[in-house]
Amino acid sequence: MNYVTSYYYVLIAIVFILYYALPLKIRWLALLAGSLAFYLLLWQKRTVVLLFFLTILISCLCGIVLGRLSDRSRRSLKPDKILRRFALILSLILCSLPFLAAKAAGFACDFHFDFLSSQSLLIPLGCSFYTMQIIAYLVDVSKGSVTPQYNILKYTLFLTFFPQVLQGPIPRYDDLEPQLLQGHRFDHREVFRGMELIVWGWFLKFMIAEKAKLFVNAVFDGTEAAEGFTVLLAGILYSLQLYADFLACTTFSQGVAGLFGIHLAGNFDHPYFAASIKDFWRRWHQSLSLWLRDYIYIPLGGNRKGKARKYLNLMITFAVSGIWHGNGVKFLFWGLLHGVYQLVGEWTRPVKTRIYNRLAMPENSRPWKWIRIPCTFFFVMLGWVILRASSLKQGLSMVRSILTAQNARVLTDGSLLTMGLDGKDWNVLIVSLAALFAVSYLQEKRGLIRDLIARQHLLVRWVIYLAAITGIAVFGTYGQGYDAGAFIYEGF
Repeated sequence: MNYVTSYYYVLIAIVFILYYALPLKIRWLALLAGSLAFYLLLWQKRTVVLLFFLTILISCLCGIVLGRLSDRSRRSLKPDKILRRFALILSLILCSLPFLAAKAAGFACDFHFDFLSSQSLLIPLGCSFYTMQIIAYLVDVSKGSVTPQYNILKYTLFLTFFPQVLQGPIPRYDDLEPQLLQGHRFDHREVFRGMELIVWGWFLKFMIAEKAKLFVNAVFDGTEAAEGFTVLLAGILYSLQLYADFLACTTFSQGVAGLFGIHLAGNFDHPYFAASIKDFWRRWHQSLSLWLRDYIYIPLGGNRKGKARKYLNLMITFAVSGIWHGNGVKFLFWGLLHGVYQLVGEWTRPVKTRIYNRLAMPENSRPWKWIRIPCTFFFVMLGWVILRASSLKQGLSMVRSILTAQNARVLTDGSLLTMGLDGKDWNVLIVSLAALFAVSYLQEKRGLIRDLIARQHLLVRWVIYLAAITGIAVFGTYGQGYDAGAFIYEGF
């Protein structure tokens, strides 16, 4: 079961009816039942399910212990910081063991230690996401900024909430828990907004991500090595595929949660409009970026202990980001690459400032932005090429091929039409990407398009909805190797 299977929407319908049929105070039980059903139907292996729920139980108990230590520390004139810190570290290690095991297995495979491989481990789906939730919860409880949850069922709902358990966004306990437990009255406006987000997710998934995937797979997984401009185009399309795919996951999550009056934070702010790598990370996967800032970068000292320590903290943070995204050396390299991008951007800032002043053009002026945005995208795209490649060696080879490209003829000789997409598919993909760009540009300048649609007459709104659904049904990509379960970030 996944976000784009018919079974998932049957589950949503059942939970929706049950939720609004129950008394307000116990409506959270409908969400819990739906979340447990989703996870149990998702996995057939009992060992994985038991491991997941054992992690929930252990983290709940650790939260209670840390909460009591925090309370005792506040009441005592001589708080035992060493005991609290030891308890927190032990709790984090215990609750992160499945996640750490998966990462260790990935590195073991890269170094050919076949006795420990990711295939031999049974790691629950969504492990990267719910592990981050647990870590944030335990740290916040230890600091005393969050009250521990003593009810194991309510705590289970926080970690298993089915719209976002597999692929985020990564919610904070103090933001999500009250929304899950308080119960919401039926509001047709919230329901329609949720449905709009679901349809937008369909568009992103079937009209862009799944179409782009056909060409990307043909290049990256093909039997013949592609080169030059073919790899460049595949890198650009993979960047757009990844964005559309993950944005589809986020909008699905927000849309389904909205049906129950629950608001999940957005995860993207038009990242490919970023004018620097630093700006990109303010816009890309925001829940992860904020998590890394609050629970890695700042605890390490942030920028408070001098420039050398700041640079080290930055590299450690991006190394963690790379390891979080996947198992193996290429993911660590990708994370460190973005750390290097950040350092180079900061080191060259005085030079860039002098250039801006010499030309009498402010840094944020429109001409500079239209130069900096494509440059930022290009460097981000090189990182995505390494991430998508089957190995670090292949990724570096493809990057070298892009930087030394000389085969521009492939863009006009028709050879691209033999690599997963025919002429009609290319036309649909280009039009869909143009629509995504237009919507993103308008949102960047004027805010949410949904608010504009909401102000239209009911008949106009329904015409828009039906036209969108019909277009997706007719022109969307479902065949040619399509796999409803193959969301990219589900594998991270």
